[in-house]
Amino acid sequence: MKSKGIAVPYVIWMAIFVVAPLLIIVFYAFTSQAGGFTLENFSTMAQYTGVFGRSFLLAIIATFICLLIGYPLSYWLAQESPAVRRVAMMLIMLPMWMNFLLRTYAWMSLLENTGLLNRFFEAIGLFDLINGIFGTNLEYFKMINTQGAVVLGMVYNFLPFMILPIYSVIVKLDHRFIEAARDLGADSATVFRRVTLPLSLPGVLSGITMVFVPAVSTFAISQLLGGGKQLLLGNLIEMQFKGTAYNPQLGSAVALVMMLVVVVCMTVMNRFGEGEEQAVML
Repeated sequence: MKSKGIAVPYVIWMAIFVVAPLLIIVFYAFTSQAGGFTLENFSTMAQYTGVFGRSFLLAIIATFICLLIGYPLSYWLAQESPAVRRVAMMLIMLPMWMNFLLRTYAWMSLLENTGLLNRFFEAIGLFDLINGIFGTNLEYFKMINTQGAVVLGMVYNFLPFMILPIYSVIVKLDHRFIEAARDLGADSATVFRRVTLPLSLPGVLSGITMVFVPAVSTFAISQLLGGGKQLLLGNLIEMQFKGTAYNPQLGSAVALVMMLVVVVCMTVMNRFGEGEEQAVML
């Protein structure tokens, strides 16, 4: 009875801040502005298929880049001494101690046409070299307000979410499996492919989830680094609730579809991870 009583505040918190908002979104998604039941909100989303495609494409690219950077870094950290791990983890987490918007604004000053990077390239004569070779009149690299800038912002802000779960799994791996594989004659590449990688999949899948979900729904990064020209799902939903095209019913429908797609993707990946874990144990 005491253990059940402890869970009461959590149940109340979940009901107020999780379940209730979801029910409101579902209600708005299936109602018209007049208050009647309708499916028109979902049919209207057809005109925003490009936004859906762009959002998922950029989120997948950012997640893939985070995985390419995060897994080798996590694997390297797990092999180092505790002192090196502490320093490295502090450096990885250091940007997270700053406000999310401040970190993104910092990249704006770096990527602008007259920003630090373009001024550096101008100072070293890179533009003169390119203009002399190709006969162009290049004055700066267009980096801000592009899809590349949005992906860069996603990778920078969400990379720690990929590193931490992978590192936590790899550092706790049972080394008896690795020693047994080596005793059976497996080389380092085979040990990694047949033992380390499959056993670290839970961390990989957790990292993918923790990066992909906020990346596909972000609006601040695309607004600041994309300049409002790279419209993503987060921006579309914000526009329906706060913009001049005020339509909370359509915004709720978009949010509901996005949540369902993300849940399906995460379920498929989790099933894949369970299958890989079972295979390595056979």
